[in-house]
Amino acid sequence: MNFSAVARTVGTDCVDGVRSNWSGILLAAVIAIAATFISDTRGGPTLLYALLLGMALHSVSVDGKAKSGIDFAARRILRLGVTLLGARITLEQLSALGWINGSLIVAGVVATIGFGVALSRLIGVDRRLGLLTGGATAICGASAAIAIASVLAQDETSERELIFTVAGVTVLSTFAMILYPAIVAAFGLMPDQAGIFLGGTIHDVAQVVGAGYSVSQETGDYAVLTKMLRVAMLLPVVMALSVVMHRGRASTGHGQRDPLLPRFLVGFVALVIAGSLGWIPASLGTALTEVSRACLVIAIAGVGLKTSLLEIRKVGSRAALLLGAEALFLVVFVLLVQHFH
Repeated sequence: MNFSAVARTVGTDCVDGVRSNWSGILLAAVIAIAATFISDTRGGPTLLYALLLGMALHSVSVDGKAKSGIDFAARRILRLGVTLLGARITLEQLSALGWINGSLIVAGVVATIGFGVALSRLIGVDRRLGLLTGGATAICGASAAIAIASVLAQDETSERELIFTVAGVTVLSTFAMILYPAIVAAFGLMPDQAGIFLGGTIHDVAQVVGAGYSVSQETGDYAVLTKMLRVAMLLPVVMALSVVMHRGRASTGHGQRDPLLPRFLVGFVALVIAGSLGWIPASLGTALTEVSRACLVIAIAGVGLKTSLLEIRKVGSRAALLLGAEALFLVVFVLLVQHFH
């Protein structure tokens, strides 16, 4: 596998896309800057602000010259952001947890996604929404939802389901950051147990950091390591879904549009390997992480620009029930496994 060739191709495609779609990308970038400013000065999740600001401007961006650039931001820049997530994960980080705790986290991810799919069928919502919400809950919140959505089949409901999932897990993650440390105290968990619980159940990385270090330094360290393992699960989950979707399109005569292994996943793998081998200096790794964050904020602003509030309402209360039940399932799963371990 020629990683450098893949990187050159992805880079060329992005540059060409930016040149031909600059107006829509600029609009999404301005919204991303505004969202970041609000988050930095007032607090709160940047992705949620970008989402809400984009949706507020939906009516002025749905048609016209900016439309193609908004589509580019919501899909291509999104995939670039997911690729760069690999720069913050190394195999050494993951091995520090040990195989028992690692197995617990992996099992929690798989079980939660399976629960989401099963419950989506039971309550009568689209299985794709079960995958989106289950993956976002199990792995790393909004970033996982964005990555998973990028390989699932697209139709007229895809964007509103993604918007709902991103908004929902962001709100739940904020509540979890406040509530879950109280659960730690109520159950009298040791620092390592508390860190694994917080890192294994809270949706987004920032909220894991906030909750973990609010308990203690040791708990925070365990929480971050646990969360990194969950983030690393993004790769096998998205690869598996990509293979399944590829086979499904092939069986219906539409399987040649996308490669079996999308280039953004190849780039993700390349960065994980490079970081694990020490080929990415700390300063470069930090820079790539910041670029990834910026790309994801721009992408979610683009998704918000494409979606109206009226469309979100069509997702329904059953979807909210699904998302809440998945979060509760993951909490119970991790606590039970730790209790019987």
